[in-house]
Parts: sequence; structure tokens; C-alpha cells
Amino acid sequence: MNISQRMQTLTGGGSDGWDVFIKARKMIAAGTPVTELTIGEHDIRTAAPILQDMHGSAMNGHTGYAMVPGTDRLRDTVAQRTTDRTGVPTARDNVLITPGGQSALFAAHAAACDPGDTALYLDPYYATYPGTLRGVSAIPKAVPTRAEDAFQPRADDIAAHAANAKSLLINSPNNPTGTVYSRATLEGIAQVCIDHDLWLISDEVYDTQVWEGAHISPRSLPGMAERTLVVGSMSKSHAMTGSRCGWLIGPEEVIAHLITFATHTTYGVPGFIQDASVFALDQGPGFEAEIAAPFQRRRAIAQAVLAGQNSVGLIPAQGAMYLMLDIRATGMTGDDFANALLDEHHIAVMPGESFGQAAAGHIRVAMTIEDQAFEGALRTLTRFAEARAAGA
Repeated sequence: MNISQRMQTLTGGGSDGWDVFIKARKMIAAGTPVTELTIGEHDIRTAAPILQDMHGSAMNGHTGYAMVPGTDRLRDTVAQRTTDRTGVPTARDNVLITPGGQSALFAAHAAACDPGDTALYLDPYYATYPGTLRGVSAIPKAVPTRAEDAFQPRADDIAAHAANAKSLLINSPNNPTGTVYSRATLEGIAQVCIDHDLWLISDEVYDTQVWEGAHISPRSLPGMAERTLVVGSMSKSHAMTGSRCGWLIGPEEVIAHLITFATHTTYGVPGFIQDASVFALDQGPGFEAEIAAPFQRRRAIAQAVLAGQNSVGLIPAQGAMYLMLDIRATGMTGDDFANALLDEHHIAVMPGESFGQAAAGHIRVAMTIEDQAFEGALRTLTRFAEARAAGA
């Protein structure tokens, strides 16, 4: 029996970008210590009070089927948070609760694209984006951004790729680059979407991790609320990665259709996880700032470590939990650099090529280990790059 072409072509016939990560995990399983700077997983666990609330909800019986769109309490809480943060009036019927942000990304593209439609996304990109688009039988089309622009997208570049497209996927603060899109950038993107009648799918899971500038949701820009679908998640803002609770925000009519879609796919999120998410969101911005603080602190550590040398360039890290480092002075590709660093020093980073060709010659470093170990790993990485650059 043959499986569908959709399944066979999710990665476009090449690597899915996770090769170095998988290699590192195999080394760990074989007993080799590895310093992992690969995935966006907090070095703290979900806070005990959140887990206690989750346990209490489960013990009190909220373990059966929850309402597919999400509980009224969580949808109302997310809607109010969105209204407060963006200024866009948002109600329960604008919110669908999903099993994590990845599920919301898939649902958004299922709503925006028919099979064979062109779906745009920006390069560099989070590694799952092209496969998500292929998963709904859309045709993924990358729009390159430039390192010399600190990976801020240019509206003209998007417009040049927009003919006959149906959607555009953006992510700010950005994974993998750490770029926070400026108001001018977002206004340019919005105008392209209006001019070319595109759905804008805005992945905003890092909206609480902004170190420079401000997070602006494009849904708040003129003419955009009716054509924007916003992805959110508890994972990054509240260190709840394993709880798999996210949401999609959009026009009421779209959310109504996506509730039907969820009935036929995920069938919702466990009620006790939703109750704990309400509890977590109710802790307010101060708690979110506490979760984000280690990454801002490690960004400052990285800036100090990388100052005064020319082998590793730091793309301005304005937000999120990652650093994008330019290692082209070594003469190595990101893939070669990451594999050699892992082999020689047992430090695992992600090659820029895992996130698209615009990031070739770069690596992504996750700031997800404690401060002293992070500083030591970054100093080793820098010495490794200096030696390779001298040889080059």
C-alpha cells in the first residue's frame, strides 16, 4: 500500500532541518555529555503553582471531553488579554483554543488556503513552516530577507512574490533571528496584504520576549483585523511547552468554521490544562516578565562575550530566546560549523540552513541553559570560530 504524496513530500524531499539536534540527542543517549543550545525549551520547568492548579482541576473531575472551541473561561481570558495588549476589541467568538501553537498554524493555513494555493513565508523561518504549508496541500513559497537588514522584511520583496498567492506567514519577535519587526516594516507588510488580497498569518508566540522596540500585532493596523489570523501559545510566555495549549485569533466567521475543523481533527484541549492556563494568564504581566528575564540577561552576556572580536557576528537580538550568529568569517557553512562544534566540543547549535537559505553561513543559539554554563559555551564557540577564521 502507498501512503499519500502529502505525507511523502512534507519536507520537500530534503532534510527537515533537525539533523544536528537528532545527532546531539543520540550522543546523549549513548552517554556523551552535550551542551544543548538547540531548541526553544526553557531551562526552568512549569511553575509549581500552575502544576498545582492543573492537578487540582484534574482531581476535581475536569478530565472528560472539554468544549472543542475551548472553555468559556479560557477563551474569555485570552480575548481580554489580546484586547489589553493590542487595543483591538476581541471577544470569545474570535478565539479558538488549540493543542499548541503548531496546531494553530496548521488550522490557520487550512482556513486560508485551498489545495494548490501559493502560501508565502519569510526566509529565515521556523523549521516547521514549509512542512505545515505542504501539510494543507498548499505550495510553499519563501520570500528571502537579508542579514544586512537584520532580517527585517522588505515590502517590495514580498510584493514581488505575491501574485496569485493566498496567504503570508510572519513571525515577530522572530524565531530564528531574534528580529522584532518595526512599525514601518509591519505597515509595509499590511499594505502588501491589502493590495494583493492576502491572508496574513501572524505567529506571535514570543510576544512577551521583547528586548528592544515594541511588539506590534499587525491585526491592530488599519484594515487588517478582517484579514489577520494570530497564533498564540502558553509555551514560551509561561514555560508550559509540554502542556500543548495555544490559540488562534481571527474574524468570528473564520473561527466558527475552524471550530468545525477542530471537531474533525484535534477535538479540543484537555480541560484541566485549560484551567491551569487560565490560572497562569491570571498571574499577569509580572509573571510573564519573570519567565522572560533569563533570556534578556543571557542576551547581555552574549553581547559582552562577542564584543571585540570579528569571527562571530551577532545579528541584533531584539527579542525571543535565540541568537543568530554570523560565522561566515570562518569560511564554513552553518551545517559544517554546527557539526564540527558538536564533534569537537560537544556543544550543539542549530545550523542557519535549518531555517532557510537566507540564513546560510549563520548558526542559531538558544539561550536556554543557566547563565554561567551559557557564557562558557559561548566563549568556547567563539574560540572555535576564531581558530577556524584564522585558518580560513
